[in-house]
Amino acid sequence: MVNRRRKRITAALIGLIVLVVGGWLIKDAVSDKGTGGTPSSSAATPSSSAPAAGADNAGKSSRLPGSDSGLAVKPLSGLPSQAKDTWGLIRSDGPYPYPRNDGVTWQNREKRLPGKESGYYREYTVKTPGSRDRGARRLIFGKAHELYYTEDHYGSFVVVDPNR
Repeated sequence: MVNRRRKRITAALIGLIVLVVGGWLIKDAVSDKGTGGTPSSSAATPSSSAPAAGADNAGKSSRLPGSDSGLAVKPLSGLPSQAKDTWGLIRSDGPYPYPRNDGVTWQNREKRLPGKESGYYREYTVKTPGSRDRGARRLIFGKAHELYYTEDHYGSFVVVDPNR
């Protein structure tokens, strides 16, 4: 009787472990689907071949990446000077003041930016003078070269025009 009970409990635990591991693998496969299963830390690094916002393109003005998000657009020059410093670091691929936190995938858990696949957005610290830690200010950079700024730790965002 006791032996039969042990076998049932063991079988139930093995079944539970299989379900948990299977669910975890499925979740990973779904989240990597948009990135070809190979997330890269440099996937959102800006390139010099990216068109500048407002650049003349065969007589047509290109749109600012992210401007279709419905968020307000602000020029980089209208943000704190530290945002411009951070943008310079992003463009040169570092070195970043918080290397464990800067350039990492930003999950968009608050759903304040347009929904994209996992690994689409990267986050970067905008230093806050007088703060002992990273502070609340961030630049978020998307794979399509969208640049967003938050001063309240993802509570609200603006689209940043880095050319102005």
